[in-house]
Amino acid sequence: MATNKWGKRIKAFRKLKGYTQVEFARELGISVSVMGEIERGQRMPTVDELEDIACHLGVKVSELEPKQS
Repeated sequence: MATNKWGKRIKAFRKLKGYTQVEFARELGISVSVMGEIERGQRMPTVDELEDIACHLGVKVSELEPKQS
């Protein structure tokens, strides 16, 4: 389930940068429930959302991409 892997990587980077889920959702201008859905793999972020997430985390979108196994 690739969606879940995106969410896990986003969550890991968010925590690494010291954001709570609430703080990060506010930074992005999205609801906490949407942020939670993305991190739990219940929602795939759009390309624009991915770019915004990566920008706020100071990483490239490719760094958020799930690694192939």
